[in-house]
Amino acid sequence: MKQIDIVIIGGGPAGLAAAISARDSGVKSILILERDKELGGILNQCIHNGFGLHTFKEELTGPEYAQRFEDQLHARKIDYMLSTMVMEISPDKVVTAMNRTEGLFQIRAKAIVLAMGCRERPRGALNIPGSRPAGIYSAGTAQRLVNMEGFLPGREVVILGSGDIGLIMARRMTLEGARVKVVAELQPYSGGLKRNIVQCLDDYGIPLKLSHTVVDIHGRERLEGVTLAQVDEHLKPIPGTEEFYSCDTLLLSVGLIPENELSASMGVRMNPITSGPLVNESLETNIEGVFACGNVLHVHDLVDFVSEEAKAAGKHAAQYVQGDRQPPGHAVELAAANGVRYTVPSRLDVDRMENLVTVRFRVGQVFQDCYISVYFDNQRVQHLKKRALAPGEMEEVTLKKEILSQYPDLHTITFKVEKG
Repeated sequence: MKQIDIVIIGGGPAGLAAAISARDSGVKSILILERDKELGGILNQCIHNGFGLHTFKEELTGPEYAQRFEDQLHARKIDYMLSTMVMEISPDKVVTAMNRTEGLFQIRAKAIVLAMGCRERPRGALNIPGSRPAGIYSAGTAQRLVNMEGFLPGREVVILGSGDIGLIMARRMTLEGARVKVVAELQPYSGGLKRNIVQCLDDYGIPLKLSHTVVDIHGRERLEGVTLAQVDEHLKPIPGTEEFYSCDTLLLSVGLIPENELSASMGVRMNPITSGPLVNESLETNIEGVFACGNVLHVHDLVDFVSEEAKAAGKHAAQYVQGDRQPPGHAVELAAANGVRYTVPSRLDVDRMENLVTVRFRVGQVFQDCYISVYFDNQRVQHLKKRALAPGEMEEVTLKKEILSQYPDLHTITFKVEKG
């Protein structure tokens, strides 16, 4: 069985950044396993700009951003295998994979970085009544068809869900000559970034209907139209508010799910809120030597933050392989309350943590003129003013080791949203 120091599952932005960071931390034996025929992951179909402002201080398209990391990967001569499907990872870090040239093979790893990304929630998860005509796509599938295959899915479009991919595809379909009639969102707020609402909907006169959903799908062979209805505070359709829209295409942008079947099967403990692994300050899961980063850990809004997180995961994986870690020490739990849905990480070891640890989280609803408060047990130690908080925007708070070290009996750090 082949022995590799660090095996990285996934060659998207997270996997690339983790591999480069691990190599720069001194590990020579690194292998990326990627199921697609090329590196870069979802970035290859994201031809719009807006990437790289944090990482490279300039605006890039998705393929350009990916190419920057691929160039660094090649310069460091890091090994990777394409068109390779990972079938199983055992708790003792044996990876079973297969491809056309090698067949079925196994690799024993000293450390593993999970970087499989996420997938879109399908129509089957939405329980929308109606027939099953052609013309219903996830927004990501439509994006690949338009940007990589050169195929326009339809001419009259309705989009369900206001996630970032749906908003971007509203603009993309308009630029390709299609007419986007409406974007409907179940929640009373958008799930995407504010800048995408402005640049992709407002600039093109595309209406956004909040608290609306699709209640019926019309057509047998090809989609002929959909019925939208307003929903109440319990997200149930309100009778009498139905409105018919003729269309030949329905795009679904109704959420992303981290790809964690491999993680769960190997025994990694999951966060029921994020559907991603529970990790510590080193982005290490409950299985020693198994790390997670990027959208497989929790869904990010900017790829720059994916790269930043993956860089940390690669560095910590390298330290684990090299035996360059402090022994376990004072463990502290991180808790979410009062509008904060979750935190990543969910626990930290004060003795092992670096000088600064970034805690990322999302809120559960829209808040105006509020504060993000951080409590050490029952004592409030941070009170950060925020003009607005929204579920579509990821938030972060930095914790300092020198401050945590002053609380030797600390058990829980709680993150809350508080009114002004």
